[in-house]
Amino acid sequence: MKPLLFTLKAEPDQRLDLSPLTPDRLVGRSAKEIETLSIGTTRESVTVGDIFKVKLGDATSVRFDGGSDRFDLLGAKLLPGFEIHVEGDVGAQLGRAAKGGTITVAGDAGPYVASQSAGANIDIYGDAGDFLGAPLAGEIPGMSGGRVVVRGSVGARCGDRLRRGIIIVEGDAGEDLGARAIAGTIIVLGTAEGERIGYLNKRATIVLSEQRELGPTYVDCGAHNLGFAKLFAKSLAAESRGASRLLSGRLQRFAGDTAVFGKGEVLLPA
Repeated sequence: MKPLLFTLKAEPDQRLDLSPLTPDRLVGRSAKEIETLSIGTTRESVTVGDIFKVKLGDATSVRFDGGSDRFDLLGAKLLPGFEIHVEGDVGAQLGRAAKGGTITVAGDAGPYVASQSAGANIDIYGDAGDFLGAPLAGEIPGMSGGRVVVRGSVGARCGDRLRRGIIIVEGDAGEDLGARAIAGTIIVLGTAEGERIGYLNKRATIVLSEQRELGPTYVDCGAHNLGFAKLFAKSLAAESRGASRLLSGRLQRFAGDTAVFGKGEVLLPA
């Protein structure tokens, strides 16, 4: 059965809150009922019917034909068993607080992807903005489960306060990668900018694809053939061949950040 289809009529003239358009909230609704849902974020009223042409289908799967960097909160609080595909760009907070499910974006995504996500699998085929997996201001933990793969590059503070889950970046990462991470795994196949990689990292694992200098609070523990890394590599082969190859090799382990617990680590090719 074909998915429930939203076809973009024209670029919106204001930011949109697309959190009502997750599959679990659309099951059992008619096209007319969906078209009357409010998605505007200003005093000017905007409904789904003003922005999209709606074609009913299997509501467990939702497809957006056409995207915009003004599509905020797409896939927010998504539940397991549902999926969303966007043929274009999306705005801020993609997959915010998602409990599960699958989100695929063919273009770029804005800041705060997977913020406080607890179990969704998110694939972004373009770039992602700052604070991927990070909490919003005033919140303590960031992403707490699931998996995010970005085929392009990400902005600054990727994995900030990451609590659990896997983040794979196949391009480059901005400054302060993995800063304040609590736990979880971050893998970067390109270049990581800045000098504060893993700053105040408590228990997270950060894997980089190139040799580089780390801060003085990281301790060199030598080169190892890590058994768990090879098992992990096998499990990631279908998600990212590059990440799988990186973890399959001999790795130099640096323990830290010793400025806090010191139970985290940065792994580099040996």
